[in-house]
Amino acid sequence: MEKKRFNLISRMVGLVVFIVATITYVATIEPTTSFWDCGEFIASSYKLEVGHPPGNPVFQLVARLFTMFASPENAALAVNLMNALCSSLTILFLYLTIMHLGRRLLEKNSREYLSLPNAIALWGSAAVGALAYCWSDTFWFSAVEGEVYAMSSLLTAVVFWAMLKWEDEADEPYANRWIIFIAYLLGISIGVHLLNLLAIPAIAFIYYYKKSNKFTWGRAVGVLALSAAILAVILWGIIPYLPKIAAQVDLLFVNGMGLPYNSGAIVFMLLLLAGCFWLIYYSYKKGKILLNTVILSITMIVIGYSSFAVVIIRSSANTPTNEYQPDNPFTLVRYLGREQYGSNPLVYGETFASVPTSYSVPKYYTPLDGKYYKTDGPMDVKYPSDSKMFFPRMWSKSPDHIEFYKHYTGDGKVPQGGSNKMPTFTENLAFFIDYQINWMYFRYFFWNFVGRQNDLHSPAPGDPLKGNWESGIGFIDEARLGDQSAGPDYIVDSKSKNHYYFLPLILGIIGLFFQLKRDQQNWWVTMLLFLLTGIGIVVYLNQPPLQVRERDYAYAGSFYMFCVWIGLAVMAIHQWLEGVVKGEKLPKWIIPAAVSALSLAVPVQMACQNWDDHDRSGRYTAQNLAYNYLMSLDQNGIIVTHGDNDTFPLWYIQEVEGVRLDTRIVNTSLLGTDWYIDQMRRRIYDSAPIEFSLDRVEYLYGKNEFPDVVDRVNRPITLKEAITLFKDPRVKINRYGTPESFIAQHKLRLPVNIENVKKYGIVAEEDYDKIVDTLYLDIPAHKKSISKTELMILDMLSNYNWDRPIYFVSQGGDLEVGIKNYLQFEGFAYKLVPIKSTTRTAEIGQIDALKMFDKVMKVYEWDNLADTTINVDYQNLATFNGVMNIRAIFVQTAIGLFEDGYKEKAVQVLDRMQEVMVPQNFPLNTSILYSINEYMVLQAIEIYIKCGARDKGIQLAQDFAKETLEAVELFAKPYGHGIISQTDLENNYSLYGYMLEILSDCGANEEAKDLEISFNEIVTSMLGK
Repeated sequence: MEKKRFNLISRMVGLVVFIVATITYVATIEPTTSFWDCGEFIASSYKLEVGHPPGNPVFQLVARLFTMFASPENAALAVNLMNALCSSLTILFLYLTIMHLGRRLLEKNSREYLSLPNAIALWGSAAVGALAYCWSDTFWFSAVEGEVYAMSSLLTAVVFWAMLKWEDEADEPYANRWIIFIAYLLGISIGVHLLNLLAIPAIAFIYYYKKSNKFTWGRAVGVLALSAAILAVILWGIIPYLPKIAAQVDLLFVNGMGLPYNSGAIVFMLLLLAGCFWLIYYSYKKGKILLNTVILSITMIVIGYSSFAVVIIRSSANTPTNEYQPDNPFTLVRYLGREQYGSNPLVYGETFASVPTSYSVPKYYTPLDGKYYKTDGPMDVKYPSDSKMFFPRMWSKSPDHIEFYKHYTGDGKVPQGGSNKMPTFTENLAFFIDYQINWMYFRYFFWNFVGRQNDLHSPAPGDPLKGNWESGIGFIDEARLGDQSAGPDYIVDSKSKNHYYFLPLILGIIGLFFQLKRDQQNWWVTMLLFLLTGIGIVVYLNQPPLQVRERDYAYAGSFYMFCVWIGLAVMAIHQWLEGVVKGEKLPKWIIPAAVSALSLAVPVQMACQNWDDHDRSGRYTAQNLAYNYLMSLDQNGIIVTHGDNDTFPLWYIQEVEGVRLDTRIVNTSLLGTDWYIDQMRRRIYDSAPIEFSLDRVEYLYGKNEFPDVVDRVNRPITLKEAITLFKDPRVKINRYGTPESFIAQHKLRLPVNIENVKKYGIVAEEDYDKIVDTLYLDIPAHKKSISKTELMILDMLSNYNWDRPIYFVSQGGDLEVGIKNYLQFEGFAYKLVPIKSTTRTAEIGQIDALKMFDKVMKVYEWDNLADTTINVDYQNLATFNGVMNIRAIFVQTAIGLFEDGYKEKAVQVLDRMQEVMVPQNFPLNTSILYSINEYMVLQAIEIYIKCGARDKGIQLAQDFAKETLEAVELFAKPYGHGIISQTDLENNYSLYGYMLEILSDCGANEEAKDLEISFNEIVTSMLGK
């Protein structure tokens, strides 16, 4: 075959693969924002605002370009479309990568790749490997939402492919342009995600193998060390130290010369680039090729890295989303270093049982009144060497994490002054292998190449019902997980139950050994990148247990490299079959074509299994949730949120779609930071500033992080008095040898401006007689200190004049400042009111039932939840049946209406609940989520019957009984030395008994007896087995 024809067909096959990938992702993208970080990324990209550390300016710039061609309502779709295209381009570059590696393998074994059989096998290999990754679980998930991982994957793919192109042209003039190009890609990749830098060692080995005439282990170790040094220079040299040097120069210009902020940083960057360009010119004139290439590469990395200038520029504009406010080089250093998240010990450090013996107070500079002000940072704790260990894996001091660690420990000694046993090195390795390697990597690896049980999140190993790998081969799965052939659909027949029967894994292993045998050099390159982007990331992240969500997206690069081997397996099988049928009179193209077609069935199987649970088309649930949150608020309201999923979608819908710009979102996770407090004090759009009394120097980073609460005043005091005493320089306590401010009483009082309460409609007119003149906000006696977030909430309330409504997304959330007794249920939020609540149900106190009726029936958007054609994945199920329980909103409203005498309206609300929360999307019984959902269903049964809608109540009870019995059957099945879940079984027994009790109390004795008989039959049947 002519080379020209071979290349033409190669490009055509690659184009088909690209088109198939593009159609896949475009057809399944989410049309709006998703949960977790997507809302923040889309919002910050739409207006080029500043997202969370360490920033993603390149992603934002490209995303902004895409959104320029879309309306605000379609901006999220534009960003998701960008990610879909990035992902399909990644698949194309994987195809090209496999083509190159396969061609190299043939050439090293004296096989002509231009012969028709080898060419067909090569095309088949590249297509199969690329499509396997295209339709893999992890990559597909990231491809259809507004996260950074799709673009990060593309950059990694292009970097690796570009180095292979250099290998092709290494002996030609100007081949080093590929290395310069790679350096630039590495530079801009810093502005997307740092994972891309892990390609550097693989790049170094490609260079070594091409330039070296002879392989030796000594040289290989040297290359590995050199590549690690290059990685370290970029990661711990260029990235942190360029802004650090710029900060010191800026300090000189600002404090020493009186010039504006960033003037010194600008001069430094200009001098740096001028120096680079001079060195490029010098090396060129002197003919120093290596020096010229090195300086050009460094310059391109710096130019790519300079995208972070966007962060400083946009932060200086005081954008509404301005996380960490890195508008100067000193703050940029901390922003890039992710200081707000803390750091994990990596090579040597403390464990969860270590006891600090001393403290140090670092200094840092912060901008204040036109100068840089030196202030104390948060205290650094120091640990003695005998309470540290090499390679510490169990380091978190969170109480929940410590309890989890104790499953692995017990043989160590308790350090002096401590209460927990130190882990031994053996125990440390046991945790590393069992949890970090097995649970947090290989489980995800098997999800992609063996199969997945369901998408129910399990934060720890050992639960046979949630998030395990599952092959689809019955006897293997049953031996591991028990008999789960029958049970609730959302567990045993989830859309995310995907079975590949080990086929992708088997192909990958075949390809791995085939490349090892036939092309060891490129096998080492592939294996190195596979390990660095897999186990290497596991080691680097050093994650604590009980993660709040699955983290498989971090290891997508490792799965990418494994798909290279899946592709190469086609060539392996082809060559094996050629030897088997040697001498048979068959057309030469038959065997490679048949092998390619049969192998293609493996990724096609993956596509068929994965399509339904990766199809997000038509799903607007996160956007609807954000809309309903903000529509719960009255004019000029403040809503206090806590986590990612009750904050980022709200940021999105405000910043992008412009919904309720009069409201202010206050996130408690951020309220303990100086930059966020500054932002809260500014007017944003139509939202008035929030008033605080504390001066900026009193809430700077490192100041008053956890002030003590000490009863120095022998009477309850108002919040205004408490904050005034806190600010008074004469009123201090000694803490760690330093005078510190404190809250002078646990019992705090908030006076009520009753005139403003009525004027601004804080409470309904019919509730005027319930208004109290003082709120008793008592800090629990067991609390000896409060967080800075709680301090700022108290400060905000001390200035509160009852002239705008304040809401909380839950009853206090992570705040313990006594507000729970004064919260009124308002749907998706709780409103602070001057009325002492009397508990009406487990979750609700005060309620304006008629107001809630209007919101539930007329204001909130429910249609997308009721759409049975959308994919309700675990995140949506856990959100709407768990964390933000939608049935609770309906049921609590119905209870309020019933108790106020509006029985007909109560029934209407419950009917609407049944229309919205269809069991096909949101089952009546999801007890393994451990929420109030089941109790809300049971209360709905009760209210239906009490309001005269007896048939509806009975039908709901029968539907709930059916789902509960399905759960009971599953939980009671044998597993190990017991049953699948004793706890869940007992819980469902209780739920069923409570339902029978409700029916009996409501006079439905006959129906209760029938349901009891059904229950007894099921239990008898189980006992008989």
